Amino acid sequence: MAEPIHFFSPDDPYAEFSNFAPFGFEDEGLHWPTVEHYFQAQKFAGPSLASYRERIRTAASAETAKDLGQTRDHPLRPDWNEVKEDVMRHALRRKFARPELLERLIATGERSLVEASPTDRYWGAHGSGENRMGTLLSEIRAELRANPPG
Repeated sequence: MAEPIHFFSPDDPYAEFSNFAPFGFEDEGLHWPTVEHYFQAQKFAGPSLASYRERIRTAASAETAKDLGQTRDHPLRPDWNEVKEDVMRHALRRKFARPELLERLIATGERSLVEASPTDRYWGAHGSGENRMGTLLSEIRAELRANPPG
């Protein structure tokens, strides 16, 4: 059995798999600098929060976008827990449509992908974490292998 691939920090060999990695994408006519920017902005729905979503989209860094997305000064969309994985899946599909990232993800073969977050028990594998990010990336890898974009 091949060793799992761990990713999280910018100096990891697979750092580009992180949502903070600077691989932007276009979606609905807007450029999103990172998956993190997109994901955090999607927590806030409706016309009244459009300017706040834009503030997140144009944040200077993924870290700032995350901080803005974690505020509770604005209400989260009521269905957030039900749609957050679909939102993440959509962003990952957009990001990994880039040829260089598509190639890199597919080249991981069947190796297990593990977000090595030191604190996140949902997206990461911290402690007995769920590693949902690794699971979603594996799903995207299988999809892209079966149906490459283009």
